[in-house]
Amino acid sequence: MSSITRRSFLGMAAASGATAAWGDPLGANSRLAWRERRDLFPEGVASGDPDSTSVLLWTRRPPSGAKAASKLNVEVAEDERFTRVVATAAAPVSEASDWTCRVLVGGLKASRVYWYRFSDSEGSGSRVGRTITAPDVDDDRPVRFVFVSCQNVNDGAQNAYRRMIFEDQNASEADRIGFVLHLGDFIYEIVWYPEDRPQGMYDRRVRNIVRYPHGEKIRDFHIPTTVDDYRAVYRAYLSDPDLQDARARWPFVNMWDNHEFSWMGWQSIQRFNGKNLPAQTRKVAANQAFFEYQPARIAKPSGPSLERFDPPSVVDRPIARFDEHGLGQEPNNLAAIGSLKGYRTLRWGRNVELIVTDQRTYRSEEPTDQPEAKPLSSDDFPEFISEDAMEIMDSGKTYRGGRPPASIRFGSVEINNSWKDRPAQTILGAEQKAWFLDRLRNSKATWKIWGNTTATLDMRADLHNLPREAGKPWPESGYATSPLGDHGTAYVERGEIYDFVLDNRITGFVTVAGDRHSFWAGLAAKSLPPKPFVPAGIAFVTGSISAPGIVEALEYSLPKEHPLRALYVGQGPHDHAMQPTLNLLIRHGVRSCLEYARSGDIVKARALSNPDLSPHVSFVDMGGHGYSVVHATSGFIETEFICIPRPIERSDRPDGGALSYRVKFRTDRWKTGEAPKLQMQILDGDPKFSV
Repeated sequence: MSSITRRSFLGMAAASGATAAWGDPLGANSRLAWRERRDLFPEGVASGDPDSTSVLLWTRRPPSGAKAASKLNVEVAEDERFTRVVATAAAPVSEASDWTCRVLVGGLKASRVYWYRFSDSEGSGSRVGRTITAPDVDDDRPVRFVFVSCQNVNDGAQNAYRRMIFEDQNASEADRIGFVLHLGDFIYEIVWYPEDRPQGMYDRRVRNIVRYPHGEKIRDFHIPTTVDDYRAVYRAYLSDPDLQDARARWPFVNMWDNHEFSWMGWQSIQRFNGKNLPAQTRKVAANQAFFEYQPARIAKPSGPSLERFDPPSVVDRPIARFDEHGLGQEPNNLAAIGSLKGYRTLRWGRNVELIVTDQRTYRSEEPTDQPEAKPLSSDDFPEFISEDAMEIMDSGKTYRGGRPPASIRFGSVEINNSWKDRPAQTILGAEQKAWFLDRLRNSKATWKIWGNTTATLDMRADLHNLPREAGKPWPESGYATSPLGDHGTAYVERGEIYDFVLDNRITGFVTVAGDRHSFWAGLAAKSLPPKPFVPAGIAFVTGSISAPGIVEALEYSLPKEHPLRALYVGQGPHDHAMQPTLNLLIRHGVRSCLEYARSGDIVKARALSNPDLSPHVSFVDMGGHGYSVVHATSGFIETEFICIPRPIERSDRPDGGALSYRVKFRTDRWKTGEAPKLQMQILDGDPKFSV
């Protein structure tokens, strides 16, 4: 990127749907009148997807009274006082883009902090933003970045961002964060109005953040139906002061997950009340709002307009035909999912190549969402199904070399194997997967980091080890797994990826993920005992910024008289509150949970750990909130989990409130043929059920 010409840069800006601004290395005093009027720029400023010479800038300037700006001036400077302005531009704003503005600034220096601001023709200005360019490709300096996911402003506080800002401001220059990778669920399109749940959500109050101008009510929540609805929820989220401050401090690399479109959505399909519903118009609306509100270098093939999305014309039509990869061939479906392409790479010096993928747009239907799978689950064993049954459903017609069984059994229940003639599940889709594998094979970075919005580590339990006195026995001889709709149970596709890594002798393979509302650290392996366990890399999942996790949900939804409560939210003899024993179940197994319920002794509980249950997991916290920091060098990579207490209300402390724990994981660079190893260090707090 260091040798890019101004002409080719103009083409890049057009492809990103942005106004171009070219930097002047000499710099000069600002020539524009500017006075801060944050009230006229209510969603603040943001930057995104930096490379070594350029970065994308963003703001929104809605009309004020009868006045509407038609263009904004942007200035980029090497200093916060704007005495060394290196780039300026005039960018259009209009109602067609909901008054948002995107400017791609090029000709910048690598590894530099820059400041930027917007102003209208009268000199009324936005707040000042700060951004950072990437190092050159051959720069060996260490890299630090944060990965986050799942912020729900409707029922939580974004204290994690305040903690992140506080720690970064107080860090040395060498230890500061370069960018924030946001792995989806930036918004939650499902919105409860306070009157829908006057009792609140668990122990949280429901905030009155947005009222959809159109919308649809499903049960007791509301969902968007038009682009104006999706825009409204972005504006509501960006009124949060901590999220807005974070976007003003660092460049973000944003990728959508499910809630940017629809809770259980896949391709252009929504799923409510057990039915798949065509929603091509809503998929396009969701993509348009994402494009307008996120400064991301993502391709919009609908046109080169700088100030508007130019959505394709689609209608909601049922999808009757799917190809051999599960991709719906209905023309409106293909047009809707093709209206925005989010998967892309970001290079940060010699040591990091970030490969970001889209887990929702091209995936086939998740097997356990299908009504035929319902008999394979039971309220007797919440959250879990048979691992063997899951493998049969996931593999489809490829099971055991193309010899799938005619039926699937779960104890006394036997159902027809309706998956036996279907293709194996895919989450990436054929085209994106080919691109992803090619990027992995050709990457020259020390660490090839897969930014996957969903997790890859298996969540399983040894329910077959339940003693008779614990209640109803698990009706299988094998393990249980939790079908979370991610690569944790997409065994065929995950195995293909990990085999590719090993066969091509790729080292430094790391996955960072979100979506699960929990912290996980472990090894990336195709299979677990009793099958071969061969790690191909390391994998992490970050806790949610504010969205409730499964432990919180179980505290309220699991009946107190449930015979297996000790495995989920149990209590020792001396505990005064429920404990996250689900972590203990996943990490160590049934016997450890029952020992803790009996004695309250965590050391004795860990001593009964089942070594074959989870050799891939070093740490799991199914109720953790916060963020994760990656520190990558030429010789090692570290990932640090910063966990905060449940963010029910906003903290007024500069540091965002107390810490629950801080845990660091280090992996030395491994050689071809070696297995990666994780070393854990607890720096603060006591996550006793997680280790």
